[in-house]
Amino acid sequence: MNDLYGRLKTKKIKITEIPKWGPYLRKHWENIFANHLSDKDKKSIYLFDTGGYCGYLWHLFSYEKKNCLEEEKAEAAFNNQPKNNCYVFYQHSDYALFLENASMFNTDDLINEQDIYIVDKGFNWTYIQTHETGWCGPYFSIK
Repeated sequence: MNDLYGRLKTKKIKITEIPKWGPYLRKHWENIFANHLSDKDKKSIYLFDTGGYCGYLWHLFSYEKKNCLEEEKAEAAFNNQPKNNCYVFYQHSDYALFLENASMFNTDDLINEQDIYIVDKGFNWTYIQTHETGWCGPYFSIK
């Protein structure tokens, strides 16, 4: 997280830390991108931590429950996506960032980042880099 903060700062991106926003942003992400799934469907793809299994929101894409771009196509889509204001948050942390003037933000800034979610302010698109990148992800999807 601190490496990412430093990389973004050098690009003159305005960063506001929002340390306790993780749960809110994860829930809002679920409501926007996984709203077509029932609770039963969400449980079946381990969207949440249940029964000793670690849940991940990005399972929405690895279980092919929503259309997305993957791997190099996802990276290219994120890099080419206009990014003015966006949120950055994590699967297993309540720490989050709000970025302004983030047009220079790209996948090179995400070195060593895992289970990180980036969305524009309106939650119109999302980019996710998983801890299994190369096998699962990264992913890019539009609402």
